[in-house]
Amino acid sequence: MCLTISSKGGWAAGTVVDSRTLTLLFHVYACRLSFSTCDVAVVGGGIVGLATVRELILRHPTLSFVLLEKEKELAFHQSGHNSGVIHSGIYYTPGSLKARLCVRGATLAYEYCEKKGLPYKRCGKLIVALEQEEIPRLKALYERGMKNNVRDLSIVDAKGIREREPYCRGIMALDSPYTGIVDWRMVALRYGRDFEEAGGTVLTDSEVNNIAAVNESPSGSAEGMKYPLAIRDTKGREVHCQYVLTCGGLYSDRLSQMSGCSGEPRIVPFRGDYLVLKPEKHHLVKGNIYPVPDPRFPFLGVHFTPRMDGSVWLGPNAVLAFKREGYKVYDFNARDFADALSFRGPAGVRAQALDRDGNLVDDFVFDGGVGDVGSRVLHVRNAPSPAATSSLAIAEMIADEVESRFTL
Repeated sequence: MCLTISSKGGWAAGTVVDSRTLTLLFHVYACRLSFSTCDVAVVGGGIVGLATVRELILRHPTLSFVLLEKEKELAFHQSGHNSGVIHSGIYYTPGSLKARLCVRGATLAYEYCEKKGLPYKRCGKLIVALEQEEIPRLKALYERGMKNNVRDLSIVDAKGIREREPYCRGIMALDSPYTGIVDWRMVALRYGRDFEEAGGTVLTDSEVNNIAAVNESPSGSAEGMKYPLAIRDTKGREVHCQYVLTCGGLYSDRLSQMSGCSGEPRIVPFRGDYLVLKPEKHHLVKGNIYPVPDPRFPFLGVHFTPRMDGSVWLGPNAVLAFKREGYKVYDFNARDFADALSFRGPAGVRAQALDRDGNLVDDFVFDGGVGDVGSRVLHVRNAPSPAATSSLAIAEMIADEVESRFTL
C-alpha cells in the first residue's frame, strides 16, 4: 500500500507502509472522524457490565474492548443504590440461574474482596418467624437453601435468636452466617480499575442512542469491514466494533429495541425507600434481620440491614416509580408531594422485568437477535437482585455465552 499522511493530516501517495502501520493510520483517521474501533463494545457501566468486561478482557487480552457508560461516573445507579448485602442464596428456586449464580457469586465475592483488600463484614442473617403460621414457610426456606448448597444454614429457636441478636424476639429463625455486607459500588469501581489496568477503554458521559450496521467504510480501508457495527451516542460519537454486549439495567429493554431485537421483557421500575436508625440505636442490630417472606408479595419484606459505614437501614418498601432513575418520591397528592420532597433517607430503584402478560420475570434473561445487527449483539435483559452478589458468576456465564455466540 502506497499511502502516507501529509503535514496537513490528509492522505497522499508516496511511502510504502506495512499492514501494522496501515492499521495505526486507520485509527488516526477514525479519530478525526469522531469514531473509534474495538473488537467488543459493552454498553452499561454498572456492576454487571463492569464484572463482565473485566472477565472478557482477562480471558482475551489480545482483543480490544470499550465500555460505554451514559453517566459521568461508573456504577452510578442500581450498583450504587442498594442494600449492600452479600446474599447467600437461600430464597431462589433450586436449579434456577438465580440460585446457582448467587451461591457461586457469594464465594467469588468474598475471595475477590480478600484478594483486593476491599472491606466487608460477614455479619450473618436471621430470617425470623414471629407467628406459628410462618414456621412451615421458614422450614421450607431451610430445605430450599440446603438444595441450593448454601453454606452453614441452621434452624435456631427463641434462645438461639437472642444469642445472635440480643434485641430480636421471635419463636424460630433461619440462621445464615455466610451472609455479609459490602459497599457494592466500591467493588464495581474496582472491577472497572481491573479492566482499565488490563488495557480496556472506558468512555463515560456516552449515552447510546443507536446500534446499527456501519453505513460505509473509509475509502480504501479493509478495517471498515472488520468492524461492521456502529454504536452512536447522543453527542454524535461512534464506536465501530465487531460485537456488542449490553448490560443496561433500567434501560435494557430500550437498548434491545434499539438494535432491532425484542422489546420484551419490558422493564418497570420499582422504587424502594429506607429509614435509618438513629446512631445511638445502632447497637440494637448486629447482622441482617429479615422477616419470613409473604408469598402474596414478590419482594422479601422490610428488614434491618447494617451498613459498612456503621449505619443501620430499615426497609425497603416497594412502590411503582414514575421515572426509571427516580430516587425521590413524587406523589400526586399535594400534601404527600411536599412530604416526599423532604424525604432524606436513602433510596434505590430496581429494574423489574415483566413479560407480555404482566407477570414478574423472576430469573435472569439473556438474548440476542437475528440479521446483520442482531446476530452480533447479546443483551442482558433482566439481572435482578442478587445481581451484585452474583456479578462475578454472571460475568463468567456471559463471557461463556459471548465466546459461544461470537467465536472469540
